[in-house]
Amino acid sequence: MAETQQLNANYSNEEESPEPETSRSQRRRFKALNISFGEMMEMVNILKRADYDGKYRPYPNPNVRKAKIMAKVVKSLHRNFGVRRSKDQLRKRWSDLN
Repeated sequence: MAETQQLNANYSNEEESPEPETSRSQRRRFKALNISFGEMMEMVNILKRADYDGKYRPYPNPNVRKAKIMAKVVKSLHRNFGVRRSKDQLRKRWSDLN
């Protein structure tokens, strides 16, 4: 009988305090650290080569296009330097450079 009460107590404690679910934004948050010179040069080269700012011609869907280019930058930095940076961090850094 005591074992049953103990099991019931453990079960009720588990129900009352489930693990908090993490939202997508909380899981993908990366710490904003200083960017190295090599990383910055890699980012600038990709963005200039892809005409990120659309200086040379107008594009039909600029926001979609910019998101795809920034995804390429994120992948390249992770592959070449082993750092994970969010698109927002890189977008802000690019606007600061301009």
